[in-house]
Amino acid sequence: MEHTASCHCGKLVLTCTGEPAKVSLCHCFDCQRRTGSLFSVAAFFPRDRVELPAVGARAFRRPSASGRDVSFHFCPDCGSSLWWEPDRLPHLIGVAAGAFADRDFPMPEQAVWADHRHAWLDLPLPEHPQNPLPKVAGQG
Repeated sequence: MEHTASCHCGKLVLTCTGEPAKVSLCHCFDCQRRTGSLFSVAAFFPRDRVELPAVGARAFRRPSASGRDVSFHFCPDCGSSLWWEPDRLPHLIGVAAGAFADRDFPMPEQAVWADHRHAWLDLPLPEHPQNPLPKVAGQG
């Protein structure tokens, strides 16, 4: 199965093969500022299953609330944030779930940085006060 994501103007298109390794919602203040919304929803795919645009994207690298840098890739024409590469999860690429424009896309399995969640927002997801540590092979 292939999932195609694109920026608002269509200049940048990427293709993800298979199902996401995880879909996560983030309430952190950085994601709120980046999206202009109350949260961000990311579909994380194994790096080798993502075909990125060859040219055209701009990048913004910043520290994350988890203490590791993240590089965000966006369209210089329309400004859409399309994908990101978190240093804390180097084997995965996060893709903005809304960029798939697929109403049947899988629901997030968790919400992270719930400490930053707006008090009036109530979602049916397991929440983590911050970002849980990545699972290490062979450990719970």
